[in-house]
Amino acid sequence: MKKNSAVLKADLRRTMLTRRRALSAEELAARGAQVTELLFSSFAVNEWRAVHLFLPIRRQKELDTWPIVHRLWQEFPAVQVGVPVSHTDGRLTHHQLLPHTVLAASKWGIPEPVNAPELLPTAFDAVLVPLLAFDEQGHRVGYGKGFYDRFLLECRPAALRIGMSLEPPVPRIADAWSGDVRLHACITPAGVWHFGNQ
Repeated sequence: MKKNSAVLKADLRRTMLTRRRALSAEELAARGAQVTELLFSSFAVNEWRAVHLFLPIRRQKELDTWPIVHRLWQEFPAVQVGVPVSHTDGRLTHHQLLPHTVLAASKWGIPEPVNAPELLPTAFDAVLVPLLAFDEQGHRVGYGKGFYDRFLLECRPAALRIGMSLEPPVPRIADAWSGDVRLHACITPAGVWHFGNQ
């Protein structure tokens, strides 16, 4: 992509989905392992009381967050792990994930907890945000349904919004707007991007 070029969200969505589908299982695992390692080496995870993360949609070749979950359970048992449940009205609710939690696949193929304790959005000190692409200003592109945009607005302003990306950033998303909730940081396999105070 040309330096300083701006890309529309719809075009980025198509491009990044195509790139992701072309990844081999080995490359996907390698990139995921790099992102996981950078999360724990770059952020004060031990200071968090609760962290929200997404569970991967395997058929979409999403970044595998299960190694993060297992490491949190093993090394930081005091940190509550929360995951989303999506609802047909566009809401997310958030539920504690424990080793014994029963999971069922949603209509989108997302593993979701069944009858797990609910956590309020204000409980989280950090949110690990799924995305397809992001730019050098901290704007992100997801699947376009707006679930996370609404959720992030419900979180405390001090909660860290950390993107989890398999790809480096593009220079600029052309149709980002002032109402978008920007990331504080984004982890890629090659390193961590920080976007300053917001």
